Amino acid sequence: MQVNINGEKIELPEGSTIKDAIEASGAPYIKGCVLGVIKGKEEVERYVNKYKLKTTKGSIIIELLPDAPKKIIRTWKERYHDFEGLNIRWTTSTDVAVGPIKTSLEPTHDEHQYQRWDVIISLSGFTSEATHIIFSTDKHRAVYGVPENKNNQNGVFANVVGGKRTVMKLEPQDSIKEIKPVIERKSIVKSAAITNLDTEISHGNEIFTYVQVNMSDKSPQSAEHFFALSGEDKIHIDYESDSFLGFYGLQGLETPPEHIEQRKRGTITLRNAGKGIGRIYIYREDRVSTPSHSLVGMVSQGMQLLDIAREDDLVTFKTEPHRIMTLAHTQKEVAELLGDDIKQIREGNTDDDAVVVVQKPRYTMDIIKEKQVKTLGIDEKKLIYIEINDKTAPRSSWYFRKTTGLLNSPVGTLKIHFAFPGTNVMMFQGSARDSKGLIPENTPQNKVLAGEIGLTNMSKRNIGIFGVRFEDNMEFGPTGEPFKSTNIFAKIVKGLENLEKFKEGETVYVTTKKPGSY
Repeated sequence: MQVNINGEKIELPEGSTIKDAIEASGAPYIKGCVLGVIKGKEEVERYVNKYKLKTTKGSIIIELLPDAPKKIIRTWKERYHDFEGLNIRWTTSTDVAVGPIKTSLEPTHDEHQYQRWDVIISLSGFTSEATHIIFSTDKHRAVYGVPENKNNQNGVFANVVGGKRTVMKLEPQDSIKEIKPVIERKSIVKSAAITNLDTEISHGNEIFTYVQVNMSDKSPQSAEHFFALSGEDKIHIDYESDSFLGFYGLQGLETPPEHIEQRKRGTITLRNAGKGIGRIYIYREDRVSTPSHSLVGMVSQGMQLLDIAREDDLVTFKTEPHRIMTLAHTQKEVAELLGDDIKQIREGNTDDDAVVVVQKPRYTMDIIKEKQVKTLGIDEKKLIYIEINDKTAPRSSWYFRKTTGLLNSPVGTLKIHFAFPGTNVMMFQGSARDSKGLIPENTPQNKVLAGEIGLTNMSKRNIGIFGVRFEDNMEFGPTGEPFKSTNIFAKIVKGLENLEKFKEGETVYVTTKKPGSY
């Protein structure tokens, strides 16, 4: 049997499953993400109610009427391709005709009233061999030999909803170049199901496993925001409506306004101001542009999967281009990752085993534009490895990730605020703006262990400051505050002894990458 997976036709044995299709095609898919199966093209078109007619003067969009005679609707859906390549048969002050084609419809001889922009099936000369499509361009009465039906309706089966100026410009020398159904989300949803890998598929099924995104080079910072959100090739859907999907994983992370564009179906934007700053949106329907939304990119494949997906689903994503992230790699690894397309300029420690902690330009789209990147390396011993406990202290962890830059980067920075020899404690600067609302969470009970990272919560004046102790303490937390004013959210797993060598005012590079993973 033949099935279509992400637009690729493949042959599979009868009784095959979605898993078989993925393995046979090598389709991108992350375990646990949502899948979509559409029974077939014909099944989708059963629910289509809009069609685009591409003419030599432009495009026309018609919308089928829900109460139109079923026989006429069925004839249109089965035969609309036959009108492709045909010329405009005639134009008058009240109508434009396209045809003829041959059908099995039976004509009537009645006169009927028509409104502007009605679309009519006409059996000209009262014969089915001269079946035409009539566009009504003004209110009028006429005898079109419309098909016979029980309710004596006037043959109107659709309305012109787009391209009305095009209709008015048509002349006998013009023609219909192509007719295509307009696939909307409601058409997909009615014919699709969310399934699992063991679901059996059948001939003609269309399977969707991932979403492909073409990133915009007009908004490099916004694009980088999306790269960070989709870093594991999957994104969690936090909100769903008929017109868009919302992805809030990096909500609160500010990015300045960049390129603004109309939000057409498939457009991806980043909210750059106001409530919900940092949210990513993908549009299922067209919406007007707004200054508070920067363009990120466009969905180039898999929009059907986003039509099907629901809130709390995980979706597999692929981007073009891929993110260029050199941080937390060695200088040698970076050279291998970049290949011949991007020039690497090593700075700082240039040894092969030095770890890159800064890249310039910072953003992928800028690196691609300049075709080079500067990579600042440091001795691996100077990099501090940490583990962050998001579950026990979610607010503190998020605040730490945002303040250090770990929210959207594998390497972050901490500036030393206090480091006095012999005190066995080191403190780091926080963020006065972001520290609001740091309620007590995961406060120590009996003692604070060496290497545990904590912060001062809202119960004290120095809210948001970070600290770490170099030995256990049973009385005060890493920032010198009582236990009730201390939130513990992370620990150093490698590099604590090296951290003691840093001095006040210096910058410390931290990473959540596991030690020894180079």
